[in-house]
Amino acid sequence: MHDVTIPRPIAQVLAVPGADLVARLALASPFLISGIVKLVDFAGATGEVAGLGLQPAALVAGAVIATQLGGSVLFLTRRYCWLGAGILAVFTALATLLAHPFWAFDGPERGHQTATFFEHVAIVGGLAVSALFVNGAGARR
Repeated sequence: MHDVTIPRPIAQVLAVPGADLVARLALASPFLISGIVKLVDFAGATGEVAGLGLQPAALVAGAVIATQLGGSVLFLTRRYCWLGAGILAVFTALATLLAHPFWAFDGPERGHQTATFFEHVAIVGGLAVSALFVNGAGARR
């Protein structure tokens, strides 16, 4: 791996204490919010899972909530960031394949589903990059 020189203003922002936590919190926020909403409205979460054809819906909904909340908590720690990122990335990849099969749509809906699918692919990439940087494998300066 070669050294990368980061411009001074960017390096200063990256060096701000807690900047990495704020960035990870931003990336974890959709999972945290979704997990909390599903926990508060478990019937709605069960209906959403059943709508995807997954059974037993209540058990799957509970697993989704545990994955979203547990993965987020781990992702927000420095020690287990890599594990949380992995859990959330695998969850996102599977959920994206199940919920946004753009290839099964036609017309304008195909475009919407395609965009959503690849937005989720970007989230998986962001989780991977975050884990690399927090765990010291990425270029820092």
